[in-house]
Amino acid sequence: MTQTASEPPMKVAIIPVTPLQQNCTLVWCTKTMKGAFIDAGGDLDKLKLAVERSGVTIEKLLVTHGHIDHCGMTGILAKELGVPIEGPQEADRFWIAQLKEDGQRWGIQGEVFEPNRWLNDGETVTIGDLVLDVIHCPGHTPGHVIFYHAPSRFAIVGDVLFQGSIGRTDFPLGNHQDLIDSITQKLWPLGNDVTFVPGHGPNSTFGRERQTNGFVSDYVLG
Repeated sequence: MTQTASEPPMKVAIIPVTPLQQNCTLVWCTKTMKGAFIDAGGDLDKLKLAVERSGVTIEKLLVTHGHIDHCGMTGILAKELGVPIEGPQEADRFWIAQLKEDGQRWGIQGEVFEPNRWLNDGETVTIGDLVLDVIHCPGHTPGHVIFYHAPSRFAIVGDVLFQGSIGRTDFPLGNHQDLIDSITQKLWPLGNDVTFVPGHGPNSTFGRERQTNGFVSDYVLG
C-alpha cells in the first residue's frame, strides 16, 4: 500500500482492553504500513484482529507506564510477535516486577518482562518512518512517559491526563504535585490544538482541558 497525497503520515486505532477498558492504541506509518501497539495490556485476540484488519506489520510495542491494565500482557505479545518492547522510564521497573501479583489481584493476566529499551525524557521512538518524541511525565507513576507526534499534533498520554480528569496519585510513588507539574510544564507547552488519547475514556485536546478540566484548567490553577 502506498501513501497518497491526501493520506496522513500517521493513522491510529483505539482498542479498549481488559476489564478496566484501557485504551490500547495501534499507531502506524501509512507510508511503510509498519506499526506499534502502545500499552498492549490484554485481550490479545482483539489486538491481533485489529492488526489483521488494518494490514499493518507490528514492529515494536511501546509502554507508557508499568500498571497491569497498560502492560500486563505486553511481554507475552512481544514473544508471540518476536518484536522488542520500548518504555517506560526505568523508575517504573518496580511496577513491572509485580505484574504477576497485580494480575491476580485485578483478575487480569500479567507477566513480568524486561523492556529492550528503557526510555528517557527527550529521546525519540520510531514507528516506520514516523518519529515520536518521548516526554517523561511522572506523577501517576514515577516512570510514566507520553508519546508525541509533532507533525500530526497528536499525543498518547496514558494515565497522565483524561477528558475532565487527571491520573490517580495514591499509588506507591505517585505524587500529586509532580503530576500537576508534568501536565502544566510538559503537556500544555505543546499547544492547545494537540489532540490526545488518554489511558481511559474519550479523546480530547489540551486546549479543551485547559478550559474545562476541574483539576488542571487555567481557572482552577489560577
